[in-house]
Amino acid sequence: MMITTDNDLVKSELALNILDQIPTPVMAVNRDFQLLYINNSGIKLVGKPWKEIRNRPCYDVFNSLHCRTPECRMQNVIDGAESCTIRNEITINERTIPIEYTTAALKDKEGNTIGGLEYIFDITERVRQEKKLKEQSRTIMEISTPAIKLWDRIIILPVVGVVDSLRAQQMMNTMLEKIKETSARVIILDIQGVAAVDTAVANHLIKIAKATKLMGCRCIISGISPAVAETIVQLGIDLGDIATNSTLQDALSDAFIIMKLMVTDKK
Repeated sequence: MMITTDNDLVKSELALNILDQIPTPVMAVNRDFQLLYINNSGIKLVGKPWKEIRNRPCYDVFNSLHCRTPECRMQNVIDGAESCTIRNEITINERTIPIEYTTAALKDKEGNTIGGLEYIFDITERVRQEKKLKEQSRTIMEISTPAIKLWDRIIILPVVGVVDSLRAQQMMNTMLEKIKETSARVIILDIQGVAAVDTAVANHLIKIAKATKLMGCRCIISGISPAVAETIVQLGIDLGDIATNSTLQDALSDAFIIMKLMVTDKK
Protein backbone atom coordinates (compact mmCIF):
# COMPACT_ATOMS: atom_id res chain seq x y z
CA MET A 1 0.00 0.00 0.00
CA MET A 2 1.34 3.47 -0.92
CA ILE A 3 1.30 6.01 1.90
CA THR A 4 0.90 9.65 0.88
CA THR A 5 2.66 12.10 3.18
CA ASP A 6 1.87 15.75 3.73
CA ASN A 7 5.12 16.56 1.95
CA ASP A 8 3.94 14.63 -1.12
CA LEU A 9 0.68 16.56 -1.13
CA VAL A 10 2.52 19.87 -0.87
CA LYS A 11 4.76 18.89 -3.77
CA SER A 12 1.75 17.87 -5.88
CA GLU A 13 -0.08 21.10 -5.17
CA LEU A 14 3.04 23.14 -5.93
CA ALA A 15 3.61 21.25 -9.18
CA LEU A 16 0.03 21.85 -10.33
CA ASN A 17 0.28 25.51 -9.32
CA ILE A 18 3.46 25.90 -11.39
CA LEU A 19 1.94 24.15 -14.40
CA ASP A 20 -1.15 26.35 -14.22
CA GLN A 21 1.02 29.46 -14.38
CA ILE A 22 2.97 28.35 -17.45
CA PRO A 23 1.83 30.62 -20.32
CA THR A 24 1.57 27.78 -22.83
CA PRO A 25 -0.81 24.79 -22.89
CA VAL A 26 0.35 21.62 -21.14
CA MET A 27 -1.71 18.44 -21.07
CA ALA A 28 -1.45 14.85 -19.94
CA VAL A 29 -3.34 11.83 -21.30
CA ASN A 30 -3.55 8.15 -20.44
CA ARG A 31 -2.81 5.34 -22.89
CA ASP A 32 -6.32 5.71 -24.30
CA PHE A 33 -5.66 9.41 -25.01
CA GLN A 34 -8.18 10.51 -22.38
CA LEU A 35 -7.34 13.89 -20.86
CA LEU A 36 -6.01 13.51 -17.33
CA TYR A 37 -4.87 17.09 -16.95
CA ILE A 38 -4.68 20.37 -18.84
CA ASN A 39 -3.37 23.62 -17.39
CA ASN A 40 -5.05 27.02 -17.39
CA SER A 41 -3.45 28.07 -20.69
CA GLY A 42 -4.81 24.89 -22.28
CA ILE A 43 -8.28 25.56 -20.89
CA LYS A 44 -8.12 29.07 -22.34
CA LEU A 45 -7.05 27.74 -25.74
CA VAL A 46 -9.83 25.15 -25.83
CA GLY A 47 -12.42 27.64 -24.63
CA LYS A 48 -14.29 25.12 -22.51
CA PRO A 49 -14.32 24.41 -18.74
CA TRP A 50 -12.32 21.45 -17.46
CA LYS A 51 -15.45 19.55 -16.39
CA GLU A 52 -16.61 19.43 -20.03
CA ILE A 53 -13.39 18.02 -21.48
CA ARG A 54 -12.12 15.90 -18.60
CA ASN A 55 -11.55 12.28 -19.68
CA ARG A 56 -12.46 13.13 -23.28
CA PRO A 57 -10.01 11.91 -25.96
CA CYS A 58 -7.51 14.64 -26.80
CA TYR A 59 -8.14 14.12 -30.53
CA ASP A 60 -11.77 15.15 -30.02
CA VAL A 61 -10.75 18.29 -28.16
CA PHE A 62 -7.89 19.50 -30.39
CA ASN A 63 -8.71 17.87 -33.75
CA SER A 64 -5.19 18.27 -35.15
CA LEU A 65 -3.82 17.14 -38.52
CA HIS A 66 -1.80 14.42 -36.76
CA CYS A 67 -4.62 13.04 -34.61
CA ARG A 68 -5.35 9.35 -35.23
CA THR A 69 -2.65 9.13 -37.90
CA PRO A 70 0.88 7.62 -37.89
CA GLU A 71 2.13 11.22 -37.50
CA CYS A 72 0.71 11.48 -33.97
CA ARG A 73 3.77 12.00 -31.75
CA MET A 74 1.73 11.34 -28.61
CA GLN A 75 1.01 7.83 -29.89
CA ASN A 76 4.68 7.44 -30.74
CA VAL A 77 5.98 8.27 -27.24
CA ILE A 78 3.33 6.07 -25.62
CA ASP A 79 4.61 3.25 -27.85
CA GLY A 80 8.18 3.88 -26.67
CA ALA A 81 9.59 6.48 -29.07
CA GLU A 82 11.84 9.35 -27.96
CA SER A 83 10.46 12.77 -27.13
CA CYS A 84 10.26 15.10 -30.13
CA THR A 85 9.07 18.51 -31.27
CA ILE A 86 7.16 19.01 -34.50
CA ARG A 87 4.78 21.42 -36.21
CA ASN A 88 1.09 20.74 -36.57
CA GLU A 89 -2.29 22.44 -36.92
CA ILE A 90 -5.24 22.22 -34.56
CA THR A 91 -8.85 23.22 -35.21
CA ILE A 92 -10.84 24.59 -32.28
CA ASN A 93 -14.24 26.25 -32.67
CA GLU A 94 -13.76 26.32 -36.46
CA ARG A 95 -10.48 28.21 -36.03
CA THR A 96 -7.29 26.67 -37.41
CA ILE A 97 -4.17 27.41 -35.36
CA PRO A 98 -0.62 26.53 -36.42
CA ILE A 99 1.25 25.03 -33.48
CA GLU A 100 4.54 23.47 -32.50
CA TYR A 101 4.18 20.70 -29.96
CA THR A 102 6.56 18.61 -27.88
CA THR A 103 5.62 15.18 -26.58
CA ALA A 104 7.10 13.02 -23.83
CA ALA A 105 6.12 9.76 -22.19
CA LEU A 106 4.18 9.97 -18.90
CA LYS A 107 5.60 7.37 -16.51
CA ASP A 108 4.77 6.12 -13.02
CA LYS A 109 7.29 5.70 -10.19
CA GLU A 110 8.27 2.26 -11.49
CA GLY A 111 9.11 3.70 -14.90
CA ASN A 112 6.13 2.23 -16.72
CA THR A 113 4.60 4.35 -19.48
CA ILE A 114 1.04 5.18 -18.45
CA GLY A 115 0.34 7.90 -20.97
CA GLY A 116 1.87 10.99 -22.52
CA LEU A 117 2.63 14.65 -21.91
CA GLU A 118 2.33 17.40 -24.48
CA TYR A 119 3.45 21.03 -24.54
CA ILE A 120 1.77 23.22 -27.15
CA PHE A 121 3.07 26.49 -28.60
CA ASP A 122 0.89 28.76 -30.71
CA ILE A 123 3.15 29.79 -33.63
CA THR A 124 0.59 31.86 -35.54
CA GLU A 125 2.76 34.98 -35.50
CA ARG A 126 5.90 33.02 -36.45
CA VAL A 127 4.13 31.43 -39.42
CA ARG A 128 2.78 34.83 -40.45
CA GLN A 129 6.29 36.32 -40.39
CA GLU A 130 7.73 33.34 -42.28
CA LYS A 131 5.06 33.73 -44.95
CA LYS A 132 5.80 37.46 -45.17
CA LEU A 133 9.52 36.82 -45.57
CA LYS A 134 8.88 34.22 -48.28
CA GLU A 135 6.67 36.66 -50.16
CA GLN A 136 9.31 39.38 -49.84
CA SER A 137 12.01 36.99 -51.00
CA ARG A 138 9.91 35.91 -53.97
CA THR A 139 9.25 39.55 -54.89
CA ILE A 140 12.95 40.40 -54.66
CA MET A 141 13.82 37.39 -56.81
CA GLU A 142 11.27 38.40 -59.42
CA ILE A 143 12.58 41.96 -59.48
CA SER A 144 16.19 40.79 -59.71
CA THR A 145 15.38 38.31 -62.49
CA PRO A 146 13.29 40.19 -65.08
CA ALA A 147 12.63 38.56 -68.45
CA ILE A 148 12.24 41.41 -70.95
CA LYS A 149 10.78 41.17 -74.42
CA LEU A 150 13.51 42.78 -76.51
CA TRP A 151 12.05 42.14 -79.95
CA ASP A 152 9.29 40.07 -81.47
CA ARG A 153 9.91 36.55 -80.07
CA ILE A 154 13.31 37.62 -78.70
CA ILE A 155 13.71 37.80 -74.90
CA ILE A 156 16.59 38.97 -72.75
CA LEU A 157 17.23 37.94 -69.17
CA PRO A 158 19.91 40.14 -67.55
CA VAL A 159 21.51 38.40 -64.58
CA VAL A 160 23.15 40.43 -61.83
CA GLY A 161 24.73 39.13 -58.63
CA VAL A 162 25.22 35.65 -57.25
CA VAL A 163 23.67 32.63 -58.98
CA ASP A 164 22.90 29.84 -56.51
CA SER A 165 20.52 26.89 -56.81
CA LEU A 166 17.47 28.89 -55.67
CA ARG A 167 18.28 31.80 -57.98
CA ALA A 168 18.92 29.44 -60.90
CA GLN A 169 15.54 27.76 -60.37
CA GLN A 170 13.85 31.18 -60.30
CA MET A 171 15.65 32.15 -63.52
CA MET A 172 14.57 28.96 -65.22
CA ASN A 173 10.95 29.37 -64.11
CA THR A 174 10.93 33.00 -65.28
CA MET A 175 12.39 32.13 -68.66
CA LEU A 176 10.15 29.17 -69.35
CA GLU A 177 7.02 31.13 -68.38
CA LYS A 178 8.08 34.01 -70.63
CA ILE A 179 8.76 31.63 -73.52
CA LYS A 180 5.29 30.16 -73.12
CA GLU A 181 3.71 33.60 -72.83
CA THR A 182 5.44 35.18 -75.86
CA SER A 183 6.16 32.11 -78.05
CA ALA A 184 9.78 33.27 -78.02
CA ARG A 185 12.25 31.62 -80.39
CA VAL A 186 15.44 33.16 -78.96
CA ILE A 187 16.36 34.06 -75.41
CA ILE A 188 19.51 35.94 -74.47
CA LEU A 189 20.94 35.16 -71.05
CA ASP A 190 23.19 38.11 -70.26
CA ILE A 191 25.64 37.35 -67.44
CA GLN A 192 27.69 40.50 -67.63
CA GLY A 193 26.58 41.35 -64.09
CA VAL A 194 27.69 38.01 -62.63
CA ALA A 195 30.91 38.62 -60.75
CA ALA A 196 32.28 35.09 -60.89
CA VAL A 197 31.49 31.86 -62.68
CA ASP A 198 32.41 28.52 -61.15
CA THR A 199 31.42 24.96 -61.98
CA ALA A 200 28.10 25.23 -60.11
CA VAL A 201 27.11 28.47 -61.88
CA ALA A 202 28.11 27.05 -65.27
CA ASN A 203 26.06 23.92 -64.67
CA HIS A 204 23.04 26.07 -63.76
CA LEU A 205 23.42 28.01 -67.01
CA ILE A 206 23.71 24.80 -69.03
CA LYS A 207 20.55 23.39 -67.44
CA ILE A 208 18.66 26.62 -68.19
CA ALA A 209 19.81 26.54 -71.82
CA LYS A 210 18.76 22.90 -72.19
CA ALA A 211 15.35 23.60 -70.66
CA THR A 212 14.70 26.46 -73.09
CA LYS A 213 15.76 24.24 -75.99
CA LEU A 214 13.13 21.68 -75.00
CA MET A 215 10.54 24.43 -75.51
CA GLY A 216 11.81 25.11 -79.02
CA CYS A 217 13.77 28.20 -78.05
CA ARG A 218 17.45 28.94 -78.71
CA CYS A 219 19.50 30.27 -75.80
CA ILE A 220 22.42 32.64 -76.31
CA ILE A 221 24.66 33.48 -73.36
CA SER A 222 26.12 36.97 -73.59
CA GLY A 223 28.40 39.02 -71.38
CA ILE A 224 31.24 36.48 -71.39
CA SER A 225 34.19 38.51 -70.13
CA PRO A 226 37.85 37.48 -70.67
CA ALA A 227 38.09 36.50 -66.99
CA VAL A 228 34.94 34.36 -67.18
CA ALA A 229 36.10 32.74 -70.42
CA GLU A 230 39.45 31.91 -68.82
CA THR A 231 37.77 30.46 -65.75
CA ILE A 232 35.48 28.25 -67.84
CA VAL A 233 38.48 26.92 -69.78
CA GLN A 234 40.53 26.32 -66.63
CA LEU A 235 37.66 24.44 -65.01
CA GLY A 236 37.23 22.31 -68.10
CA ILE A 237 33.55 23.20 -68.41
CA ASP A 238 31.97 22.15 -71.70
CA LEU A 239 29.13 24.44 -72.73
CA GLY A 240 28.28 22.10 -75.60
CA ASP A 241 26.40 23.70 -78.46
CA ILE A 242 25.27 26.72 -76.41
CA ALA A 243 25.96 29.93 -78.33
CA THR A 244 28.02 32.53 -76.46
CA ASN A 245 28.97 36.16 -77.06
CA SER A 246 31.11 38.70 -75.31
CA THR A 247 28.58 41.51 -75.67
CA LEU A 248 24.83 41.91 -75.69
CA GLN A 249 25.06 43.67 -79.06
CA ASP A 250 26.70 40.63 -80.65
CA ALA A 251 24.12 38.34 -79.05
CA LEU A 252 21.30 40.45 -80.44
CA SER A 253 22.89 40.36 -83.90
CA ASP A 254 23.01 36.54 -83.71
CA ALA A 255 19.39 36.49 -82.54
CA PHE A 256 18.37 38.53 -85.62
CA ILE A 257 20.20 36.07 -87.86
CA ILE A 258 18.42 33.14 -86.21
CA MET A 259 15.10 34.91 -86.72
CA LYS A 260 16.11 35.86 -90.28
CA LEU A 261 15.70 39.54 -89.49
CA MET A 262 17.78 42.35 -90.86
CA VAL A 263 18.30 45.80 -89.39
CA THR A 264 18.81 48.49 -92.03
CA ASP A 265 19.66 52.15 -91.78
CA LYS A 266 16.50 53.81 -92.94
CA LYS A 267 17.13 57.23 -94.48
